[in-house]
Amino acid sequence: MDAQGRGRAENIDPADQWVLNPNTGEYELRLSPSAPQSTIPSPRRPRTPGGGAARGRTAAPERPGRAVPGREVPPPRRRRGVPQEPPPGRRGRRPVKQKAKAKKALLWTGGVMAFVVLAVGTAGYLYLEHLNDNITSVSDDGASTGGFSKDKAINILLIGTDKRTGAGNEGYGDKGSAGHADTTILLHVSKDRSNATALSIPRDLIVDIPDCPTTQEDGSQKVIAGSQGVRFNTSLGQGGRTPSCTARTVTELTGIKPDNFMVADFNAVKTLTSAVGGVEVCLAKDIDDPDSHLKLSKGTHTIEGETALAYVRTRHSVGFGGDLSRIELQQQFLSALMRKLKSNDTLTSPSKMIKLAEAGTEALTVDSQLDSINKLKDLGLELGKLNTKNLTFTTVPVKDNPAEKVPTTVVLDESKAPQVFDLIQNDVSFTEVKKQKKKEKAAVAARLKGTKAPASEVRVRILNGGAVSGSASATLTWLQNEQGVTRSENAGNAPENLSRTTLEYAPDQADQARRLADIMGLSGSALKPGKSVTNSQGLPAMTLTLGKDFKGAGVPLTGATKAPDDIQKSTADKVECAK
Repeated sequence: MDAQGRGRAENIDPADQWVLNPNTGEYELRLSPSAPQSTIPSPRRPRTPGGGAARGRTAAPERPGRAVPGREVPPPRRRRGVPQEPPPGRRGRRPVKQKAKAKKALLWTGGVMAFVVLAVGTAGYLYLEHLNDNITSVSDDGASTGGFSKDKAINILLIGTDKRTGAGNEGYGDKGSAGHADTTILLHVSKDRSNATALSIPRDLIVDIPDCPTTQEDGSQKVIAGSQGVRFNTSLGQGGRTPSCTARTVTELTGIKPDNFMVADFNAVKTLTSAVGGVEVCLAKDIDDPDSHLKLSKGTHTIEGETALAYVRTRHSVGFGGDLSRIELQQQFLSALMRKLKSNDTLTSPSKMIKLAEAGTEALTVDSQLDSINKLKDLGLELGKLNTKNLTFTTVPVKDNPAEKVPTTVVLDESKAPQVFDLIQNDVSFTEVKKQKKKEKAAVAARLKGTKAPASEVRVRILNGGAVSGSASATLTWLQNEQGVTRSENAGNAPENLSRTTLEYAPDQADQARRLADIMGLSGSALKPGKSVTNSQGLPAMTLTLGKDFKGAGVPLTGATKAPDDIQKSTADKVECAK
């Protein structure tokens, strides 16, 4: 190839060579005859623990079909659904059209990307390796459940930090700051994937931050001391706190332990919105905010990059000018971004899909349980099953801090917040889902039906998992002296706090569970079929964990079945104009 020909090949945009196969619904690499070398980006240099590229000589790019020392390149394989070339003399079958799988993929702004499998053989392998090299991860320090599961409800903690990183961010955030948990959303996806709830946590909410075991850069462990009665946003960056400390703080606040977490800085908003070609937003009035550098007229606008960042940061020009008003604006923006990501304009565009893959893996930091492109893809595909009309945005119920003459912080609204946390923990939808989980509801109700063992045969260990101090002891006394449950014992504090009381039991203890549920006033959803534990006599026993909802021995406990009518909420399918 002459110099002119090489120049043309090198200038080819990789996205232009990915073509949607209508028979399979997947993207395929189509190289022109004049371009024998793959234009897939070569793998990036290894990252140092600090997230930068390792110094030293850059490895030469790999070529399809050429062996690379230390790496085995798998041979090209035929994909499912792609017909093989028929043997000579035989007619091939007509390919069957399939619904495009790409349309099932939901790309979520918090960094959750349903990355389609872009190619087979060496080319696709190299590109996935390139995306893997983009990913930056930090230790979860045991603050997560160990990662999401496809057969369970999913809880992902999305953290937006105001730390300044990257070019063009000099005018934002606190100069010299290690960053804060500036925007935090706990995304709960139901077990059957029919609905989801995005719970915003105000940065100025007064909380207790627990002690945080933290992995240092040299691999050693250090416990960062907790703080009582401080702003939620100090759970990150301050005093050496990492995202795992924010995750622990969320668990302490809500009783919900995240499966994974993701962290995004200012660049994430700019690059993701630019990758999709802009996001359409609506304003009910003109906005001119010198603090966020946002100046837009009333009406509909398509924004991206710097303007999109200014939009999600503005607060003085919307609502009451505080952080709660900004949260509502951000929720409207995320809804608009999700609608754009789910549109055919995005999902059927190879160039946009590749730009999203690049932007997402570059701009985000994930926990150590979510540190590969395959794990992100699997998570994205689970989220892709959602319908935007069943994704509810809401905010932790709060009220002005009564300890302040001029309120600048907020505190938990104890009359509403526990019910919101309870709904999420028990996988109850905030929207009316047409396809209700009838079988699951019937199974829960069935737990209370059947024979009940005599109270004297009920063996149970009682733990305090978030109830008022002394609750386990008081309940033990009540059960033994007033209810005849003499084979009960106090097992102390649970390993972690729960928002809701639970009773775990083995299948052969179901009759005992029904009796204790009847005595305690437990609902079917509080009963958790599982396994038994061994009591102090070495006999199998059930485990009763008293959660934050426990009101006292003999007070019936019933789970919420719907969201409160008086909490702020919106769904992602509706277009709303910022006021």
